[in-house]
Amino acid sequence: MNQSMISAAVTMGQLQHKLDTISNNMANSTTNGYKRREAQFSDILFQQINSEALNPTEAGRLTPNGIRLGSGARVSSTALSLEAGTLQQTGRLLDVALTQPSYYFQVSAIDNNGNESLQFTRDGAFYLSPSANNANEMELVTSEGNKVMGVDGPITIPADHSKITIGQNGQVSVTLNNGAIVESGQLAIVNMVRPQLMVSVGQNLQAPQDIPLNQLIEEVNAGAGNFVQQGALESSNVNISTEMTEMIQTQRSYQFNARSLTIADQMMGLVNGLR
Repeated sequence: MNQSMISAAVTMGQLQHKLDTISNNMANSTTNGYKRREAQFSDILFQQINSEALNPTEAGRLTPNGIRLGSGARVSSTALSLEAGTLQQTGRLLDVALTQPSYYFQVSAIDNNGNESLQFTRDGAFYLSPSANNANEMELVTSEGNKVMGVDGPITIPADHSKITIGQNGQVSVTLNNGAIVESGQLAIVNMVRPQLMVSVGQNLQAPQDIPLNQLIEEVNAGAGNFVQQGALESSNVNISTEMTEMIQTQRSYQFNARSLTIADQMMGLVNGLR
């Protein structure tokens, strides 16, 4: 196989990875709080082919003799775009949106090893689930059933409540049926300082991988300002028209490399047919 065939074949495989990334973005265009990912490319190994200089001095030449013959390109990373999505007013008391683009909710979820661990999401569509430990309490959970974490542990709500209020600083207050107001905790909000080192683990969650958590996030102090909006949800930051344009361009690049592979094969066939 000649170098042009290697370059085309390798690049086609990596373009397929970009198409998968675009497809995933489009599939999550209606997912609350979803952040799009963008494939970034870099060159892979190249070969330096030197040639004999016609003039030994090569006066004025700034580049080395010969040419660089590449082996194609690869996807170096899929960068996370933290652009904020549009806030949609729902009026539902358990719908919560974060107004800062790098802030995330903490949830307790089961990781790939079956262990319970801290993970992070922008999806603020919360629900109530009966507590397994106390029949008089309910737990605040995500749509997937993961516990929403507070500063002092999972957020629990008294079963005999009539109204739930979530303040702009994340403080959860509950009005009971008898009119009394109790505090049920403070939402644990984090600032994602190194988001590109987080990985998507499904269910619209982000988690660290082989990196200490304290190097990736910072705890947000409740007095740091207003960063929570009750009765609203953040839509995804996926722009369908942009993704469609990227998909068309990627498909054309794929077709171009496929055509290069075909032409190289035809040229080898002509050479093999010489008598």
